[in-house]
Amino acid sequence: MSERITIGQLYPSKIYPAAQNAAQRSSQQEASRTSFGEIFQHELLKFSNHAAKRLEQRGIELKGDQLAKIQNAVDKAAAKGSKESLILMKDMALIVNVANRTVVTAMDGNSMKDNVFTQIDSAVVIS
Repeated sequence: MSERITIGQLYPSKIYPAAQNAAQRSSQQEASRTSFGEIFQHELLKFSNHAAKRLEQRGIELKGDQLAKIQNAVDKAAAKGSKESLILMKDMALIVNVANRTVVTAMDGNSMKDNVFTQIDSAVVIS
C-alpha cells in the first residue's frame, strides 16, 4: 500500500499503460483523488463550542487514550446507523452527533445525576 502524498491530496500510486492518452490518465486520476481534508475530517472527532465550554466549566480533561476510545465508540454507533448517541465513559457522558463526528455536550458524574437524556437514538458504554 504505497501512496504518494502531495500537499492537500492523496494520490494512489498507479502505473498507467503507455497506450493511454493524457486525457484518459487525467480523468482516472481525478476520479481516484481524495482530498486529505476529507479523510482528516471523516476520522477526526470534533467538539462544538458548547461542548468545549462544558468540558472547561466541569474540569473534564480528555487524554489521548480516552479520545481513541470515544472515536471507537462513535465508529460503532455509526456502524449501527445511529444519528445522535450518548457515550458513557466512567464518570462522564458525551452526546455526539455521529454523522458529523461532533461532541455536542459533555457532563461529569455530578451533572449526570438525576438527568434525563433526550433526542438520542443510541447509547454506547465504554469501560
